[in-house]
Amino acid sequence: MSADDRHSQAAEAELIADPDEKARVEAANGLEQFDHVIALVREWTEQGRKFQLRPSMLLALQRTALKGLSSYAGNYRPGAVKIGKSKHIPPGAHLVPELVEDMCAYVNGSFSEKTAVHLSAYVMWRLNWIHPFADGNGRTSRAASYLVLCVKSGHVLPGTKTIPEQIAQNKKPYYDALEAADETEKAGQLNLKQLEDLLSSALATQLADYHRAATGTS
Repeated sequence: MSADDRHSQAAEAELIADPDEKARVEAANGLEQFDHVIALVREWTEQGRKFQLRPSMLLALQRTALKGLSSYAGNYRPGAVKIGKSKHIPPGAHLVPELVEDMCAYVNGSFSEKTAVHLSAYVMWRLNWIHPFADGNGRTSRAASYLVLCVKSGHVLPGTKTIPEQIAQNKKPYYDALEAADETEKAGQLNLKQLEDLLSSALATQLADYHRAATGTS
């Protein structure tokens, strides 16, 4: 984690004190979380099931990301949390379960008529807004967003420069887009355009990467 990262600040004892070991576990968990997403995409698309985003999926994705790093892995935060380098103050912990259920209901209820990019952007923003976990909110929001994007698209998206990887490599546009959506939400008129544009551009980059690999062009 760089000094410029927007991150959760919650009272919790660290399970791993050594920074090098912590970085190693985070990297390994990140790979496992991505594999978890791909397995879910295949489960929902290859079996022809009607997709339902569920709170249990989000808890499982966060558990994978925080395994061995947090005593709250796989659970909602028990108390308040702050977001470093952000103006947004997440809602109280007692509101988290219902807010997550409402988010899932929005996705499920509008899955057929909304675009893949919109639904993906909504999940990415809303999970960050709720900030349901003591840690791993960003990682889980990006994983869940990619899950929804792929399932809505009907398959695992090709390309090795995946959207979550692109965002992880340059987080400032992502942070700026989240803050922009937060500001419109405060005004009572949620606008996800900046985040949708970011995801659309990243998707184009991912698919162009696949095209180069498939055609042998540079």
